[in-house]
Amino acid sequence: MLIEVKDLTKVYKMGDVIVNALRGVDLNVDSGEFVAIMGPSGSGKSTLMDILGCLSNPTSGSYKLEGEEVGKLSETRLAGIRNRKIGFVFQAYNLLPRTSALRNVELPLIYARVPRRERRQRALAALEAVGLADRIHHKPNEMSGGQQQRVAIARALVNRPSIFFADEPTGNLDSKSSEEIMNVFQNLSKNGNTIIMVTHENDIAAYSRRIIRLRDGVIELDERVA
Repeated sequence: MLIEVKDLTKVYKMGDVIVNALRGVDLNVDSGEFVAIMGPSGSGKSTLMDILGCLSNPTSGSYKLEGEEVGKLSETRLAGIRNRKIGFVFQAYNLLPRTSALRNVELPLIYARVPRRERRQRALAALEAVGLADRIHHKPNEMSGGQQQRVAIARALVNRPSIFFADEPTGNLDSKSSEEIMNVFQNLSKNGNTIIMVTHENDIAAYSRRIIRLRDGVIELDERVA
């Protein structure tokens, strides 16, 4: 089991107000699954994504990633897990504007001190996997929004993570570019990659193989997509 979550809660204190963002969530995700998390604003989907992505700790409950209890680790330990096991794709592409696609994808490997030759080979392979082998020297302002998001996906892919987290990955894209991005995710899924995606769009969620709907901090629906 890749992800095991039991009785997960998250409580925020905002002045005198207590917000129960998650109220006892139970969730298992196997390796290779493509999961969409949906729900209205305030449902807890972003909070759940932050905890699963090791960006924050739960208030209580258990979260195991690849059998390791990570729910109560220090920020330093969480950062190590993020670097080794997790790839992130956000609505904003977060690319360096004056840097080529190849260099943007290489960045995580530079931080990981991967040798230059291996770094380049892995970055080229990641860009090829998202269909951008012919754009490696282009800078973000020389590419469309869809192409920039594919560079961001390649950057997440290059460290060979155990799991991808995608937070509204098509939120800034038109319908054609959105379709291109979701086809990339589907191909990654077919190749055995695990993807957990937050989206508010039903047509985007339909690309996944499993849809989880949250409301008021609890899972109200968990269904497989035919």
